[in-house]
Amino acid sequence: MVGGVDALLIAVATQSAEHAYLAAAFALLGSVIGSSFLFFLARKGGDAFLHKQISAGPGKRLHFWFQQYGLITVFVPAVSPIPLPMKIPVFCAGALQVRFEYFLLVLAIARIIRYFGYAYLAVHYGSQTFSFVKSHAWQLGGAALTVAIVSMLILRLLQKRETSLGIPQ
Repeated sequence: MVGGVDALLIAVATQSAEHAYLAAAFALLGSVIGSSFLFFLARKGGDAFLHKQISAGPGKRLHFWFQQYGLITVFVPAVSPIPLPMKIPVFCAGALQVRFEYFLLVLAIARIIRYFGYAYLAVHYGSQTFSFVKSHAWQLGGAALTVAIVSMLILRLLQKRETSLGIPQ
């Protein structure tokens, strides 16, 4: 359920400030485990399915976006305060043989920002957290996009460094 983990995390953090960051840690762990499972499932058998899906329509557009922007297509929905589906970008990352370490790093950074940010807001704003997030969604989304761009620049620099050192991608 898109947004369900966010709502549950905010509810737990609002009701029990001492458990807010523990709830965020469990949300992070669940997201990483679930996304990793889908990533490896796509890596093992996703190429054929992906190639069939990217021949036309929305699949073709998503494939183009992934080729152009790489893991930013995972980062943005993972960090965005506007709930966005994660399965398709995660599946693409696995099927297109993205290095797992890069995928995991991008996903973890995004989810840490999102879940621990929600925990922080819930501890400080209490029952007003949902209203705060809703009224500041565009500013939070802009901040998320800025972090995504900086993260992707760093990731590309690391990839170029590895290439110049002869480390296989």
